[in-house]
Amino acid sequence: MTARALELIAAAEVIMYDRLIGPAALDAASPDAELLFVGKEGGGAAVPQEETEELMIRRAREGKAVVRLKGGDPFVFGRGGEEALALRAAGISYEVVPGVTSGLAAPAYAGIPVTHRRLSSAVALVTAHSSEETRLDWAALAEFPGTLVFYMAVRPLAEVAAVLIAAGRDPKQPAAIIEAGTLAGQRTVRGSLRTISALAAAEAIRPPAVVVVGEVAALAGELSWLPQRPLAGRTVAVTRARAQASSLARELEGLGATVVQAPVIRVRRLDGPAPDLAAYDLICLTSANGVSALFERLAAAGQDARALAGARVAAIGTGTASALAERGIRADVVPERFVAESLVEALAEVPVSRALIARASDARDVLPEALRAGGAQVDVLALYETVAQPLPAEVLAAARAADYITFTSSSTVRSFLAAASAEADAGDGSRPGGLSKQTRIVSIGPVTSQTLREAGLEVDVEAARHDVGGLVQALLGDAGGRPG
Repeated sequence: MTARALELIAAAEVIMYDRLIGPAALDAASPDAELLFVGKEGGGAAVPQEETEELMIRRAREGKAVVRLKGGDPFVFGRGGEEALALRAAGISYEVVPGVTSGLAAPAYAGIPVTHRRLSSAVALVTAHSSEETRLDWAALAEFPGTLVFYMAVRPLAEVAAVLIAAGRDPKQPAAIIEAGTLAGQRTVRGSLRTISALAAAEAIRPPAVVVVGEVAALAGELSWLPQRPLAGRTVAVTRARAQASSLARELEGLGATVVQAPVIRVRRLDGPAPDLAAYDLICLTSANGVSALFERLAAAGQDARALAGARVAAIGTGTASALAERGIRADVVPERFVAESLVEALAEVPVSRALIARASDARDVLPEALRAGGAQVDVLALYETVAQPLPAEVLAAARAADYITFTSSSTVRSFLAAASAEADAGDGSRPGGLSKQTRIVSIGPVTSQTLREAGLEVDVEAARHDVGGLVQALLGDAGGRPG
């Protein structure tokens, strides 16, 4: 994505998106932005184009900053021109941010240069719903002296190939079809113009996909650069807040997984003054969110990291310790296990007279109760709260059917189950939350696992190290022993 696209997403109050955008495209969105799915599944139900245009205009007239987010380039088979005309007719100003169209990006990811000095000096981008629906000069396309790239050609591929051959295109010419180009689930099938349809059917290639016909398609085997990845072919649902999910999603995608971002919670800061940190000899932080919220309060009061100079600082987890380090604070105590009980053990021999625990409003009371039992005066400062976030029906359905679903806190468990119960469609009904019998449940640690079991869900995988890195390693270990 371009820098300009990311700027507009971050500033948007309303984002209207479809299914062809990458899962991480919404990571930069404000937690308060209204996210509206207006796409369609290939061959399935769709939001009518007129309804999309009316909604876009209505939100703009409400004074909202609206982003209409499309996969690829909005002016290349993206109906961007139609939507721009609708906006112009309604008297609404707009900006167009070009993207990289899938007809160029997908072949590049498959090792196919659509132009090549010796093989192809021209490229034609063609939409191919069917030969009867399009007003194409098939004879001219058959004679075109370069590469043909067909969009939306999975279903009519046999017909497209037959028409091209009948019009004079060489049936032995190399061809390739690229499914989910540039995404984690990308697959490439190569053949000839005569064989590509049967090969694609044998491999169960599904939309979205593009078809490349021309001599350059033969280079896919030679120039292929995308390595086989350990989670290729797996779908993993991530339930944590979108702002925190991006690093986990990127790591999973880098390992080849198709990620379903299903953020069932969001983090909301609580207002309040900066605490007088000089009054404490121990300051405990339990999450990276807590670190961020504490330093926001300090900054608002004209303070910085020096406010922590007189106290011992304890952190639960490497993520919390890293967030402190980014602000110039090296945690004095970081327990080996990333749970409150482990921090209690690590502080057992540390003299504490007055402690501040900066945390979420709904955190467990294990740590403050243990410190008080040891004779310390303890103040608990609630800096933020986790709020349940409803899930669009299509996202919930994808999460329920994923190969794996990850839970990183008890709040993600409770909020997922609440979101599932609020949806009229109960899934397959065989497990709480409507989860598929095949979906394996991955927990970040024992506290989250206990919440899952109390809800009637068995934990298939639990991280030995209770952080995101440990969760990924546990998932990899499980996937490594299971057929793809």
